[in-house]
Amino acid sequence: MQAAQARKFRGKNKAPKWKKPDDGVVSVMVLPLAVTDPADLARLEKLFGAMWNIKRAVQRDARAKVDAYWAAYRERGEQGAKAVRQRLGLSREALERCAYKHLEDAGHLKHHASKALAMHMADEVWNGVQRHLFPDATGQRFGRPRTGRWYDFTRIPGRARSHTTDNKWETFRLVGTLTGHAMAYTGGGRHPLSQPRRMPRPALPDAKVPTGKLTAAGKPGMRKANWWDHTGPLAVVFSGGPDSKRGDLVLPVRIPQGPGRWARSEHFLADPGRWHKVDLVRRRKASTPGEWVYEVHLMILGPGHTAPAVQQMREQAAALDRIGGVDGNVSNLSVVSFPAQPGGGTPASTEITLTDAERTLLVKQAKKQRGRARALERSRRATNTARYGLSKKQTTRARRRADAGLAPKTVTVPGGARDARTDGVPKQAYRRDRLSANYRELRARQAEHAASAAEHRRHRARAVAREIIAAHGPVLVVEDCDIRTWYRLWGKRLSQTTPGLLISALQNECEAAGGRLVRASTWSTALSQHCMCGARVKKSLRDREHKCTACGLTGKRDLVSAALAAFVRLTDADDPKTAYLDTTASRHAQITHTQALEEALRESTTPSPNTLRGAGRVAVPRQRGASAPRTAGRRDRATPDESRPRDHAGKPGPRPGCDPQLTLW
Repeated sequence: MQAAQARKFRGKNKAPKWKKPDDGVVSVMVLPLAVTDPADLARLEKLFGAMWNIKRAVQRDARAKVDAYWAAYRERGEQGAKAVRQRLGLSREALERCAYKHLEDAGHLKHHASKALAMHMADEVWNGVQRHLFPDATGQRFGRPRTGRWYDFTRIPGRARSHTTDNKWETFRLVGTLTGHAMAYTGGGRHPLSQPRRMPRPALPDAKVPTGKLTAAGKPGMRKANWWDHTGPLAVVFSGGPDSKRGDLVLPVRIPQGPGRWARSEHFLADPGRWHKVDLVRRRKASTPGEWVYEVHLMILGPGHTAPAVQQMREQAAALDRIGGVDGNVSNLSVVSFPAQPGGGTPASTEITLTDAERTLLVKQAKKQRGRARALERSRRATNTARYGLSKKQTTRARRRADAGLAPKTVTVPGGARDARTDGVPKQAYRRDRLSANYRELRARQAEHAASAAEHRRHRARAVAREIIAAHGPVLVVEDCDIRTWYRLWGKRLSQTTPGLLISALQNECEAAGGRLVRASTWSTALSQHCMCGARVKKSLRDREHKCTACGLTGKRDLVSAALAAFVRLTDADDPKTAYLDTTASRHAQITHTQALEEALRESTTPSPNTLRGAGRVAVPRQRGASAPRTAGRRDRATPDESRPRDHAGKPGPRPGCDPQLTLW
């Protein structure tokens, strides 16, 4: 009997390493898949199930290796951490071989998954292990890797196509052309694009195509056509596992339709040479068969699509030559800008607030959200009655029936507290509860609504940021505040206006227009406690009106703070602690723009950039007495002042000549 030969692995590639063009910029486009065939749906579900089994097995192996690594503290001290990691197999290549072994040992997995998919799934697991083993730039590590849940497994990463070999995609591949897709669903260009709900699967070409070479007899060589010769509608093709006998899995692609969508589709799909990678993604949707919808995330080499109108707006904003300040708080966002050069214009102000209609819609959505939460709680209690006690009312009724000699009544929905230990920890974890089908469906619908609301908030933030940049320019200054402190004080009320999301979108738009959003420390500037003239005007958090006794300037507190932010200077633009208030420049601007500045500080002087619906799809419960309203005037009761921010720019060191309290009086 011959000895078993050692398995051979391919060595390192001797060719030069390929690099991404355009400084490595990669953009992503989401393409929905029109999967309506029950056989295709079943095959997709089995593919996700197989990949989930592989990922869970690799995650368990990685977790055991990590535990052994931290337990071998003496060996790490004697031989070094690298030697211990090599012995335990804590490396990318070792996890890939673990995934290969699991795929080969479980024969049924090879009917659905391939080695290339297993390798990339192991790479994804290694990324989490790497963040746990090695600290990041701030010196922090992620937590111990753990096995996820089936419902959280939503992505199968594909492999990037080869850019040195033509027509080489080892996992999911996108075939077809945009022109062929348009011709197939426009009737040859005779009517607008109309994609039916049940889109047919493109057929594999069965013709003969020339190879471009001559045979031994001197005749043109011919070969059988394959998917690379398909020029019809777009589709995603996966050949299946190595033991699959069902042929290729062909999934029709549905191009997003709507105003401005075709130009974006041309940017991503017109040039197949820029296609880089395809990931298969599923998304929970309770109203569809199987409760999942599938889509692919196409990555292309190069920047994303920018509409011509947005590009023109950014170019005009870059040429405004203005500098402004931003003041963000719980219920509004205030922006005030000044011309950078004398005689370049007048001050302008903008306030982002919620209208009465938006607040009414917020209350309505909050009521609907509370109803869903109560329905979920009732369903959980009804399914797990043994884990909950009776309420006071139910206990009193049961005692009365027992005293009257009546039979005890079965309680279907107990209203008491959950069974817990003496320290308050539930005896059974919530994740181990039995959940009904209605509970899962209702929770899926609640997640869909939350995702839709989050996407609406992001879209609104981008639209508002663009309007602000168009009116005030891309050079802005904002206080470096800790939004987490605001959440500790006001809670979910911040979800109505999302100041952190607005400031992040504003930063992205400033950089896209060639400017920058600079952050300044609140310790060294104290904008809310100063006036344009440089005088110190102390105000508590409930004082929403600015009144200076030195120069007589009056206006809204937030607009005055935003105006002062425009005159903040920094010794180092990357260090918020080096910020100081230039009171000389602010006093000069106050004298130069006396009348226009007073008008700008009383109310917004630019058209409101609020969208039509605003934040109407954000479901936030009504806050009762949690914070002060951000409007002019005084509140009839006290409001806690803001606490000191943590993990942000703290109190700076002494800097002579940069004292924010230095005045001209």
